[in-house]
Amino acid sequence: MSIDYEFLYAFTKDLLKVDKTITWIGIANNFGVLLNVEYRGGLIPILTEEENEEYASSTITRHKTRIKFESKIGKLIYALGRYQKLNRVTIPINENYYLLIALDAEVKDFDSTIMEKIIPLIKKEKHNFGDSNTIEHK
Repeated sequence: MSIDYEFLYAFTKDLLKVDKTITWIGIANNFGVLLNVEYRGGLIPILTEEENEEYASSTITRHKTRIKFESKIGKLIYALGRYQKLNRVTIPINENYYLLIALDAEVKDFDSTIMEKIIPLIKKEKHNFGDSNTIEHK
């Protein structure tokens, strides 16, 4: 499982540009380790680097507990947690990589942001995440 870190840097920068409500982007591997993180310009982060690492690890662990139900309910397209200060999104890219995103708390139309702006960019670049079984987002 190797990935081009220059690609990750460019990919996360491109994702930040797709919607002004995106405040934070992280790419995590299947062990919950953040490989790259980007913030919206001028933003004062809510969580520290260490807290984001802990968040990524627990998010990937939580996702793995849901996999046993995929045969009955289908593969996860994305999971959203709505908090008072932000919205957090987990999008599996494939079995080895996950996209973690924070959106402004005021975002109400998060589904169209995710399905029409973010997921198409993932589909376009999924070949750069290796040859593992890519989760299809329909």
